[in-house]
Amino acid sequence: MSLIDQIVREGARRMLAEALRAEVDAYIAAYADQRDEHGHRLVVRNGYHQPREVLTSAGAVEVTAPRVNDKRVDPDTGERKRFASAILPAWARKTPKITEVLPLLYLHGLSSGDFVPALGQFLGSAKGLSAAVITKLTEQWRTEQRVFSQRDLSGVDYVYLWADGIHVNIRLEEHKLCLLVMIGVRADGRKELVALAGGYRESTESWADLLRDCARRGMAAPVLAIGDGALGFWGALREVFPATREQRCWFHKISNVLSALPKSAQPGAKKALAEIWNAEDRRHALGAITAFQAAYGAKFPTAVAKITDDVEELLAFYDYPAEHWTHLRTTNPIESTFATVRHRTKVTKGPGSRAAGLAMAKLIESAQARWRAVNAPHLVALVRAGARFDNGQLVERPEEAVAS
Repeated sequence: MSLIDQIVREGARRMLAEALRAEVDAYIAAYADQRDEHGHRLVVRNGYHQPREVLTSAGAVEVTAPRVNDKRVDPDTGERKRFASAILPAWARKTPKITEVLPLLYLHGLSSGDFVPALGQFLGSAKGLSAAVITKLTEQWRTEQRVFSQRDLSGVDYVYLWADGIHVNIRLEEHKLCLLVMIGVRADGRKELVALAGGYRESTESWADLLRDCARRGMAAPVLAIGDGALGFWGALREVFPATREQRCWFHKISNVLSALPKSAQPGAKKALAEIWNAEDRRHALGAITAFQAAYGAKFPTAVAKITDDVEELLAFYDYPAEHWTHLRTTNPIESTFATVRHRTKVTKGPGSRAAGLAMAKLIESAQARWRAVNAPHLVALVRAGARFDNGQLVERPEEAVAS
């Protein structure tokens, strides 16, 4: 073990020990006035528990937790009360962060039998990481994914919806798995995973099955959906939620346009495309499209058509609050969440299953707690209510704006 690793682990051990002592001191102080008939305190220290190793992000840390002798009796049950540490529960052998990384490594292809040597060397201990433990965890993730995919959606209103297909080639004995992912924005501005399901490529029928299932469980039609233009998602959306407007993802669109151009033309084209999607309003964006067509249309009509054929869907975001534009122009919430597992090519030894891939929902559940709400979240409810926005600005009296 290197010196810096030793320093980090020793620092973690000391900080944890201090936190546990402070927690126990606060517990004892809270009941210092409670005494028995002889005047002795009912809640006192009682030495220390046996040392145990806890796997943390700093490695394996040995912990010696202080023990509490609580002589109070619960009047309802007649049983002795017990001190329970919120920092280090009695059953804890690894921190939640370690629990989060296990499914990530499993889905990246690390087999259950490889966890002990791999993580044991990295963390300095292999305790709590047996193949049986990993297998049990994966079974639990699959159960949680099934419950998630069957939950009632009637009580949640998703105003915006991002959709994308994530191709995963991990631990699968069947066809290459495509994860169909939808992330929504609730009326209060919070982002939330709506659905994650396995599909065959990104076919319209696979997306339609997923959308029909969501509708059957009570999901209302989103106001706006954002996705890659190549998705079969759009045909499915028009069938299941025909009232939902469409916004093409500029991240994907730029990539598609540049792939149709020679490398020598790509830097200039990329700058010209930025003039479109980053324009201050629709009028300037349309002007930038005209300029792009004039500059590249004669030599590269295929590349230009990728823009001119989808103008309405590329510029739909101008009809929504300007504060939301940065969120609506791309499928970045999905891209960033799956950045580390997208387009994996390594297939490890041993057959896997689609269920293992769908355990990805466990990872998103962990990441979801760190997602921030969209900008100006109070405006999302106005969008759902049908408020009109012109170039990002709320139109207070739509009838007057039309008349003028």
